[in-house]
Amino acid sequence: MGKNVGNTDRIIRIIAGIVILGSFFLLDGNARWLALIGIVPLATGLYRWCPAYALLGLSTSGTAPKVG
Repeated sequence: MGKNVGNTDRIIRIIAGIVILGSFFLLDGNARWLALIGIVPLATGLYRWCPAYALLGLSTSGTAPKVG
């Protein structure tokens, strides 16, 4: 499991994840639970590995993705 998320992509994912998770406190009713989807971009930014990128053979880290 090599790194496939570059620095710019990583920063954007972490910020987006925090913003989406923060909306949990702003939303009302059951819609607030949708904000937990912010865990996905936050985790992929922190771990620098995206399973969707791996499936598609993409990489923004500047290195060739490992397939297989």
